Amino acid sequence: MSIIQNETNRLKDIYFAGGCFWGVEEYFSRIPGVLDAVSGYVNGSTENPTYEDVCRKDTGYAETVRVQYDASIVSLPMLVEQFFKIIDPLSLNRQGNDVGSQYRSGVYYTDEADKAVIQNVFDAEQRKYGREIVTELLPLSNFFPAEEYHQDYFKKNPDGYCHIDFSLLDSSMPEKPPEIANTKQATYTRPSDEIIRSMLTPEQYHVTQEAGTERAFSGEYYDNHAPGLYVDVVTGEPLFSSVDKYDSGCGWPSFTKPIDQSAVLERQDKSHGMERVEVRSRAGDSHLCHVFEDGPHDKGGLRYCINSLSLRFIPYDEMEKAGYGNLIPYIKQG
Repeated sequence: MSIIQNETNRLKDIYFAGGCFWGVEEYFSRIPGVLDAVSGYVNGSTENPTYEDVCRKDTGYAETVRVQYDASIVSLPMLVEQFFKIIDPLSLNRQGNDVGSQYRSGVYYTDEADKAVIQNVFDAEQRKYGREIVTELLPLSNFFPAEEYHQDYFKKNPDGYCHIDFSLLDSSMPEKPPEIANTKQATYTRPSDEIIRSMLTPEQYHVTQEAGTERAFSGEYYDNHAPGLYVDVVTGEPLFSSVDKYDSGCGWPSFTKPIDQSAVLERQDKSHGMERVEVRSRAGDSHLCHVFEDGPHDKGGLRYCINSLSLRFIPYDEMEKAGYGNLIPYIKQG
């Protein structure tokens, strides 16, 4: 339970069940932007359960960690992505050596608006597997903090048992991640159709507003290897980083992930006699193209195949001037 004094009105709560809560609490407490992590029990049938009740009396609780975070520093999708790094989502009622329904995996929310954001990450995780993941996604019914001896367990017992590899965090999170508040939808708004027509070329309008597709190998950015940021051509909302761009050989710019998972929305597309997953920008509702499951396995297995005409590229050395200086730490130069 690591509490940092921080005067802000942007604090939010999310609850993660990932087996024994000792390691889950310690893992999330190390993430910059997480202000408090508390071990406890969720969604059971009794009041004020004890550890003994949860383990032996069929109360329905799951060992869970309440994570309080500053949404201007760390995003909800990033936290959920970190959660999936430390669990086996195919394992029912078991994580590591711990077995029982109290060790089931799950994410529990209190804000209904968070459900769709979390579901996007769940959907991306599901595409990595050939069978259904069993991790729960449910609203929070109740939460009771665990006994004091469970709190800060690893700070008190650094050699204690844990099924979690803490190096996963060290290798995937910057020491001081940039504030990503400017990627939020409220910062970017969709203009009227009249304005959109006036600011775009006919080809850009056709692709972004009429779900068109540019010809393969014809786009401005498919072969662009310069460091920088790719934003929605309509609103300027940040969408992709050059760090995550790769040469897929398909003829369109390809990325392994968005810069912020919640900035890209997915929809089922059954047009042209095919079943595909369309991706659109969050604020502008611009058609970007599609996401496929044939991407690099070591980067999550996804290929975001994007039309150049849907994007505007901000070179690395122009990001500060263009108002994207807060995202510079996400871009690898050279």
